Amino acid sequence: MKQKLYILTMLFFVVFSYMQAQENDRVALPNKIYSDRITDESGTPLSGLTVRVKSKGLRTTTNSNGEFSINASNGDIIELSKNGVVINTYRLTGSVYYEVQDESGVIENDEKKKIGSSSKISKRGGASQFQLYLDSANYNKKRNPTKSIDQVGGALLIANDNNNKSQLAQSYTILGDVYMNLKQYDLAASNYKTSIDNIDDIAVQLKLADAYFRDNDTKKSENNYNGVLSKKKVSDMQKIVAYKGLGNIYLKLKEHNKAVAQYQNALTIAQKEKNTAEITDLNTRISEALEASGQIAKAEDFLMLARTNVRKQSPKEEAIQSQRTADFYSRNKNVDKEVLLRKETLKNLEDAELSEVVMEDDSEALSKPKVKYDLGNALLKQNNFEEAIPILEESASEAENNEDILTQKDAIQRLSEAYASVGDDNKALSNYQKYVSLVDKLYQQKEEEINAVVSLNRDLSEKQNRITSLEKDRELTQSKYQLSQSESRLTIENDRRQKLIIYALIGGLLLLLFSLFWMIRSNKQRRLANNLLALKSLRTQMNPHFIFNALNSVNSFISQNDERTANRYLTDFSTLMRSVLNNSEEDFIPLENEIELLELYLKLEHSRFKDKFDYELNVDAAIDRGQFQIPPMLLQPYVENAVWHGLRYKKEKGFLKVSLDKIDEETIKIEIADNGIGRVKSKALKTEHQKKQKSKGMQNIKQRIKILNQMYKDKVDVFIEDMHEDKTGTKVVLILKKD
Repeated sequence: MKQKLYILTMLFFVVFSYMQAQENDRVALPNKIYSDRITDESGTPLSGLTVRVKSKGLRTTTNSNGEFSINASNGDIIELSKNGVVINTYRLTGSVYYEVQDESGVIENDEKKKIGSSSKISKRGGASQFQLYLDSANYNKKRNPTKSIDQVGGALLIANDNNNKSQLAQSYTILGDVYMNLKQYDLAASNYKTSIDNIDDIAVQLKLADAYFRDNDTKKSENNYNGVLSKKKVSDMQKIVAYKGLGNIYLKLKEHNKAVAQYQNALTIAQKEKNTAEITDLNTRISEALEASGQIAKAEDFLMLARTNVRKQSPKEEAIQSQRTADFYSRNKNVDKEVLLRKETLKNLEDAELSEVVMEDDSEALSKPKVKYDLGNALLKQNNFEEAIPILEESASEAENNEDILTQKDAIQRLSEAYASVGDDNKALSNYQKYVSLVDKLYQQKEEEINAVVSLNRDLSEKQNRITSLEKDRELTQSKYQLSQSESRLTIENDRRQKLIIYALIGGLLLLLFSLFWMIRSNKQRRLANNLLALKSLRTQMNPHFIFNALNSVNSFISQNDERTANRYLTDFSTLMRSVLNNSEEDFIPLENEIELLELYLKLEHSRFKDKFDYELNVDAAIDRGQFQIPPMLLQPYVENAVWHGLRYKKEKGFLKVSLDKIDEETIKIEIADNGIGRVKSKALKTEHQKKQKSKGMQNIKQRIKILNQMYKDKVDVFIEDMHEDKTGTKVVLILKKD
């Protein structure tokens, strides 16, 4: 119910935001209160200045702290005066800082009067002030993106006034960088393209190609990279970036051979230039492409080259590369090597006293809690609970200290499973309760992140509109012909503004859908965990009749002074029980193991009931026993039913036949047939207690097959039928499919 309420709230918010945005485009915004502070160059407040909004007749004066507030909006002309003498005027444009000339001579010892706080930068000025804006914007583009956009707006004011294409290109390039950091790749591409329209620069073309790639426009990205490579004055480093970009495109398109070829082109240049960092990165990328194409051995070779090369670099790079190598072995199920590499990654971080390493490919940061979680997870694959549990405890504790809820949740979940495996049910339950609590906490965090993204997108839209309006101001100062042109462009910009709002709303919806997907996936994983626990419980329920009857047979042999037969029977029985226990933790075992177990079981039963039945076990020679997997102890209950409920009650000697036949490359048929008294007569002979025990045993095997088929997509089918029309004899047919 909470999930439905959250979804409805989000949808209402999205629709309301869109309607509000449309309304803002249609209706002129009312005047806003404009507040500021006037100081001289040294920061001393200027009091008693008259501030007037021209054309509105509104005025006020600055207080002793140089502060004032007045009803004004963007586009209004602000006039400053002292004792009736006008100092200067300026137009409100939404800038964070203004500077005006004192043209009155009234305020002594000041050639320039600044309006704004001391942290702001002047509006009018030459190249030095433009560069100051640009340097600040560049400094803040990752630290404070919204502030950086404001500072780019100030730089664009100067560039527009000067009609300086170089300054315009630089400003739009930094604006593109800001949007790239914010993952607004369509806006980044648009600003890079505007920069190139002013001045064609190869470095910006490479950035534009990367923006297109990240925005999933692979065709435009490919054209831009090829365009760079076709130019004459291209540096070796720029060629490496272009070839690597093409490799990324082809890898994304799953054209692995082309991807490897482009990475090799880049690697050749990097080796020529002895660029160690690029050589390491390119070997890693080639390994990734080869792995994707199924060439695991070759992929491992290139990965080893990258590891050898990275030792010449920093501990940070060594940690990153050992983590990538460990992930490679994890994907390819080489657990022993994975454990060694996970330990090496942790050691690299500890030796370099690094708590976290930021990955350069926009993936998540490599932190000590995450590395410890990965190591603990790998140790669990080896069933090394003694070493895994303390590592996972450390991971959960450190992740909690770092407020890394996702890693803490994963570590707690694996701890719960580990304690359950070692039989510590109290700790397993305690950790599972923590896990449930963390899931709820993570859900709330994702909810807050969605709201933050929606708010950021709204703020970015406003700032982009402000920058757009600066461009319009420049156009409005041109001739009447240019004015008509600018009106046309204004219409286009309004459409673009609406598109930005729509994109922001779509982004919010996508995040909402992702949250829903994540919740569904979590529920699915929880169901899977429950199924695994149920399977484990069912596998541990052995048929007590078989064990007790076997021990009675040993007792019978001993009572008859047949010590040798009793010893041989007991040895075979212990071998059978050891095989059963060895396979008890597995969902599936090789068919060959199940056949060996079945042969041993048949041998035991025949030694007890030689006068009751003979048997035959036939395995089709065309079956590759190692290629098929079967649930352990799946066939034994059906064979036991045939002996105990069909053949044992038969007056004359019966016959049991078990055959395994190949249907096709993916399927085999297993048939268990006896010529016993049949299911109907057997049921009639049973006492009420025996009927209950049989029903419970068969329910166990049916439940196992049902759960396994849910988990592994109908791997086993079972059919039971009478052999003859008189209801005598029973045949069980199992259809087993390959993974």
